[in-house]
Amino acid sequence: MPQLALSARFLEEFGKLDSKARDGAVKVALKFQQLTLKQLWTDVGLDFKQPKGARDKHIYTCRVSKFYRGVVLAPDSGEAFLLLRVLPHDDAYAWAAKQVPSVNAVTRGLEILDAVTTEQLIPMWEAEAAGSPASPLFADYSDNDLQGLGVEADVLRAARSLTDKAQLDAFAPLMPEDQWQVLQFLAEGLSLQEVWSEFVAYRAPTAALDRTDLATAIRSTPSRIALVTGEQELADILEKPFAAWRVFLHPSQRHVAYRPSYSGPAQVTGGPGTGKTVVALHRVKHLLSHLRQGERILLTTFTGTLTAALRDGLAQLVEDDQQRARVEVTTVNALARQIVTAPGEEAGDYLSSSEELELWDEISKRLELPWNGQFLAQEYKHVILAQGLRSLDEYAAASRAGRGSRLPATRRPELWRAVEEFDENLAARKARTHLRVCDEAALLLASSGPLYRHVVVDEAQDLHPAQWRLLRATVSRRPDDLFIAGDPHQRIYDTKVSLKSLEIPVAGRSTRMRKNYRSTQEILAWSMALLNGRPVEQLADGSDETLAGFRSSLHGPRPSMHAAPSQDDELDELVRCVQEWHDKGVALSDIAIAARFNRLAGRAVSHLREAGIPALGLRQETSETEGVRVGTMHSLKGLEFRCVAVIGVRDGVVPYPGAVTPMEADPIQHHTDLTAERCLLFVACTRARDRLHVSWSGAPSPFLAEAGTA
Repeated sequence: MPQLALSARFLEEFGKLDSKARDGAVKVALKFQQLTLKQLWTDVGLDFKQPKGARDKHIYTCRVSKFYRGVVLAPDSGEAFLLLRVLPHDDAYAWAAKQVPSVNAVTRGLEILDAVTTEQLIPMWEAEAAGSPASPLFADYSDNDLQGLGVEADVLRAARSLTDKAQLDAFAPLMPEDQWQVLQFLAEGLSLQEVWSEFVAYRAPTAALDRTDLATAIRSTPSRIALVTGEQELADILEKPFAAWRVFLHPSQRHVAYRPSYSGPAQVTGGPGTGKTVVALHRVKHLLSHLRQGERILLTTFTGTLTAALRDGLAQLVEDDQQRARVEVTTVNALARQIVTAPGEEAGDYLSSSEELELWDEISKRLELPWNGQFLAQEYKHVILAQGLRSLDEYAAASRAGRGSRLPATRRPELWRAVEEFDENLAARKARTHLRVCDEAALLLASSGPLYRHVVVDEAQDLHPAQWRLLRATVSRRPDDLFIAGDPHQRIYDTKVSLKSLEIPVAGRSTRMRKNYRSTQEILAWSMALLNGRPVEQLADGSDETLAGFRSSLHGPRPSMHAAPSQDDELDELVRCVQEWHDKGVALSDIAIAARFNRLAGRAVSHLREAGIPALGLRQETSETEGVRVGTMHSLKGLEFRCVAVIGVRDGVVPYPGAVTPMEADPIQHHTDLTAERCLLFVACTRARDRLHVSWSGAPSPFLAEAGTA
């Protein structure tokens, strides 16, 4: 029986097709499940044809609709087909005629090269390079070096003619993706060993290599090709092609997710869109297959919005209800509440951040202390709760490293009295704070024992040391106890932590991902400029980490920016932008709006609805609800959409002065707070896959001005 495979590129482009082209592509794919091989080749509706002047005999086109054709690879075996792309009629013939499939000698994967365009461009690049004073881009690497990483002859010749990264980027659509990726990471400064270990070594070699066996190569390239074995599987894949991660894992991701065992805590880091959450979910799937009777897994993260996304992702990946029931998906704070609240006891009230600050201000005034409420709140959070201090003696001996304001030892008893009064006030109110409850829960588990066999943590960068102590206490110290996914560049709260200091050592078990699978390079480069090359502290040990080598192979239009004279004008432009995206085939639920605060987010919802565009807040949504998703920048954390509009990015709001400690009060905390605000904007912008729109009224945010984007 015929077998159809779908390329990653087809799935990336599928959602951008108009409805008739999408319907036609589905009908074509279904025929491969319903017809015999002979019927396929003779089906009048499919109309298989080779393009005139085709460079390779295995490349065909087939009819998808009146105006679209699919490009199909048909190996000699006769029963395996690969749907490469769906394009407008003439474009499909033109593109298909230039393509040449091959089997890579090193990776054993199937590759597609635009041989015709490459052959036309190489002489031009070589002539340009000969007259250029610039050194060749890959002058430091021998042919053997590059060939050992899977760079084949045609691409090698082209690589030797390149003198800068811009040329390499221009070459990306023409060359096999894996070979471009190798060259791109070398160009970004990764060593040969790093590229080998991260992107090449995990390929599964076969006993013998037949470079003419395209059918086997199709089955050997799961990172870019999904083999469809039935109609239901086809429906599942095409239902949400935006979630193509369910099908594809890069070999380096698969190596991390499905490694048989780690000797202790393990960590995966990387910039936005590198697939950390994907790897975490696949790790849960792997761990589930090894659970013993009565054992459970905790899958946890920072916010409730993210837990909903994790539950959806887990349901798509693990279909067995009984298996999923062995995974508890919850936030760390919710877990803490569950542990400290006795059966039948009311959970009590929890102070918001603003209420907590008000209480510290009251205490400062009542005790006539020389510190304001903000100082007391930060001392409580970053020193006392961070280190789990429970007495004046412990506090007197504690380090205040990382605090930028002096506090003589003789004044610590005064501050400790404020802490005691804070706790007494909470008890009188029958109220709690989330971090204090995490601290209490960790203490309880220290005596009662762990709850889970494995703990998998997503978006780990924003967790406080008290939350980490709780997670450490929920699982015994043994192989595969903790699996941690996070990115310090997406740290949007002022919490810093060293996992090593919390007895969660990940040295030797840490993997960094550099390839973005979500956003286009244009969106990525624009967003990275917001960080302006600033290093951030790693999760593992507090040393610096940058986004060096962080790239995407996807391409699209540059982000659009709009300066409006008023907020109403800005919202009018937002409506126009959303309508344009929707008219081009983007589902409303694939569009998100982000604002710094709920007030503007609410105005955006009203403005869209008044224009006849369904819109709803992120907390109101379900996966089935149609409408533009609208929320704060914080609420979009960990989510992704095809199109994102970030609005209200103006001076006085981003950064928000109330979230930034004054320089004169604490210079270290001031810079930490500014970095958190900068990262918040970075996070919001990198939620977008295909389109990003950024707007403001009045003066733009200084972050935009500093990045040279406003």
